[in-house]
Amino acid sequence: MPRLTRAESQARNREALLLAARELFLSDGYQVTSIAKVADMAGFSTGALYSNFDSKAEMALLVLRDIQREQLDELTSVLTGRQTTAAKIDQIQAWAERAMGTGWPRLELEFALDARADSSLIAAEAERQRSAVDRIAEAIAADLDTDQLLGFVPVRAVAEACFNLAIGWATRRLIDPNVSSAGLFDLARLLLRAS
Repeated sequence: MPRLTRAESQARNREALLLAARELFLSDGYQVTSIAKVADMAGFSTGALYSNFDSKAEMALLVLRDIQREQLDELTSVLTGRQTTAAKIDQIQAWAERAMGTGWPRLELEFALDARADSSLIAAEAERQRSAVDRIAEAIAADLDTDQLLGFVPVRAVAEACFNLAIGWATRRLIDPNVSSAGLFDLARLLLRAS
């Protein structure tokens, strides 16, 4: 087996560190996960971690980008699928429940609270959220073959409202695990029947 180049070795090390960070952030939370714990889990020294990343926040942002991409891939495949709208609502509810069980919402909230003191992190987070709303809006518009609902509501406004509702629901669920998604999705079903 040929020896890895320096760039290949560094890429492999970064990937191992990000995988360890992801596992710890999702299982233990962002706040309590230390740099030392991430380095140890990945089999590296803290110095090796810092030679690949500037901070825990940089790692968290990269982990969150990957998770967001994976989750949005799953969600947009439902939104653009061929099933009925009622079936899509059921699948989106199932997706939301699965996503809540991954630790992702907790990581999002803890990171957002930590990032608010750093203007570059705030800018990166705002852009990441805008891109999520854009992707959801594009999927809805592609499915409906229009950029408006009911002939006058911009799809992006609907995507933004859904995104904000999801954040609110996820935050409530973090505080009280008994908070259900049923009310939110029952409302969507009711609106569907009324339209």
